[in-house]
Amino acid sequence: MSINATFFAQMVVFFLLVMFTMKLVWPPIAKALDERAQKIAEGLAAADKAKAELSSANRRVEEELVKSRTETAGRLADAERRALSIIEEAKAKAAEEGSKIVAAAKAEAEQQTVKAREVLREQVAALAVKGAEQILRKEVNAGVHADLLNRLKTEL
Repeated sequence: MSINATFFAQMVVFFLLVMFTMKLVWPPIAKALDERAQKIAEGLAAADKAKAELSSANRRVEEELVKSRTETAGRLADAERRALSIIEEAKAKAAEEGSKIVAAAKAEAEQQTVKAREVLREQVAALAVKGAEQILRKEVNAGVHADLLNRLKTEL
């Protein structure tokens, strides 16, 4: 065999191998590569979509956080104002109640003072009558009367 015939035979075999590969082997490989590329593209698109959704979700979360912080601050301010008003009302009620108690105590003290004066007047009157009885039962003597009056003074 000569080089030309071998070369020609190798060319024919090579051509048949290329035709076989192009008809039977290459289409499934190309199809698999195309499917893989499509899956990768879909995955990238899904990742971009998820990234956009995540970004919008983060934005909504931030907006809600700002809104809730604002509401919380408002509610805290309202609660503080209400607490202060309740405290002021309680102070006013306590002051009013205290003044009522003081007035009642003063009135009671005044009544007890009046009652004590009445009791003292009764006792003084009783002692005066008792002293007068003792003076009238005995004879009139200045020394004895002075002694009785001194005792009466000590009893008062």
